[in-house]
Amino acid sequence: MNEKSIGISGLSVYVPPYRVWLEDWCKWTGNHWPRVREVVGRSFRVRGPQQSVYTMAATAVMRLIRQYDIDPSRVKFLGLGTESSTDNSAGAIIVKGMVDRALVTQGKPPIARSCEVPEFKHACLGGVYGMKGALRHLALDGAGGLAIVVCADIAEYARGSSGEPTQGAGAIAMLIEENPTLAEVDLIRSGSASDYRIIDFRKPMLRFCGQDRSESHQVQDFPVFNGKYSTTCYVDETLHALNDMYAKRGVKAIDYLRSLKTVFMHRPYRRMPETGWAVAYLFALGNGSAEDQAELASYCYEAGIEPEALLAEMLSKPEVVALANPEQLNYEAYPMTMAVFRVFRASRRYSREILDKLALGSDMMLDLGNLYTAALPAWLAAGFEQALDEGRELDGEELLTLGYGSGDAAEVIPFFVSNRWREATSRIGFSAAMELAVDLTAAQYEALHDGRRATGLEYLPRHEFVIDKVGRTDQRQFQDLGIEYYRYVG
Repeated sequence: MNEKSIGISGLSVYVPPYRVWLEDWCKWTGNHWPRVREVVGRSFRVRGPQQSVYTMAATAVMRLIRQYDIDPSRVKFLGLGTESSTDNSAGAIIVKGMVDRALVTQGKPPIARSCEVPEFKHACLGGVYGMKGALRHLALDGAGGLAIVVCADIAEYARGSSGEPTQGAGAIAMLIEENPTLAEVDLIRSGSASDYRIIDFRKPMLRFCGQDRSESHQVQDFPVFNGKYSTTCYVDETLHALNDMYAKRGVKAIDYLRSLKTVFMHRPYRRMPETGWAVAYLFALGNGSAEDQAELASYCYEAGIEPEALLAEMLSKPEVVALANPEQLNYEAYPMTMAVFRVFRASRRYSREILDKLALGSDMMLDLGNLYTAALPAWLAAGFEQALDEGRELDGEELLTLGYGSGDAAEVIPFFVSNRWREATSRIGFSAAMELAVDLTAAQYEALHDGRRATGLEYLPRHEFVIDKVGRTDQRQFQDLGIEYYRYVG
């Protein structure tokens, strides 16, 4: 591990109360519930009429400060990871301003004036990049201080699109410091990968042009995406980031993967991390011993594929970006591997090497939907809380985390659990944050989704930030057009 122990000492969670059960959604839309449950999950959250990515982020930070009794004046780094920002100039400073005013009204000191306030954007990987920035800050000029990184996003897709059931909204804040009480983060032995993929998942500003905001302050942030191609990109970038980590650590891939007990990955929906981790396992078998390759061959024969042909495919270097064109009929960079994967998924070994290692915290994640940058830290928070509830022994255990952002980039980072993790975990409050829920009707969901007024919403905000108003003045002597003004509801 690092000479200087730096890592995570706390996590806090905020999700909006408005919930859509996917079984209900399937009835509204005519989708097949068993299929949606198997691939996606159980439910997702929708942002409220007075909420934005900034209100959710600030509420998560306030909870973190309160739950871990943080001295705000010691916080010298406040990073925001998001792909849902609606201001192209300011970012984390908006969150700092909101939190500062709320703290002062409560008789507490504000966050340090000397605090750095960067925003990190790279699709769903922004939060991981923010965490790495905080760790580097504390290792160098910020030594001795505290850092907070908040990951906040609103994942929304057009109604009727394939992405609609994978929506979600929420924020996770992380306390990062020296001698961490939850887990040390080992950047020295981490792995990285990146490659430009054109049409994987994008948010060009042209989408905003012509939007009517007269009835609501909300900007609809529907992405431009290509689902099957995105799966290929996720798998390929995962493999490259893992290879970088294997090389740095000098480990044999299959032995290392088998040695792990717990893995957390970026989770846009239930099936994606399972697929990514399983393909990584198959590639590791292909680079393993004769016995390992024999296991791989058994899956090949059942899939009707020659093992030698599969190994040749695994050694190839496909140009994934070449698949990014509308005339492409098959977006698979590794078609034979994916055929073998489908056989592997039905095996007993799949349950032990894939599902069991992705199990910690996974059940609670079925009710979150996709949180983009917050998806990975949310799963981490859920995992720690489940481990505490079940009395598991995690002291000193290596947890492997894999973050991913479309476009594309991936980060594989080992965490080593502190022997003080139980006390730190007891303050997370993940289950408590999920308990408050307002189940939406079809009409209410459609109204909130479309930025219209929803009737019958019986919810009064408490201990959270809301949008008080949105500026509309556009005059020579004064302008605040589109600027949100916030209020803390105590």
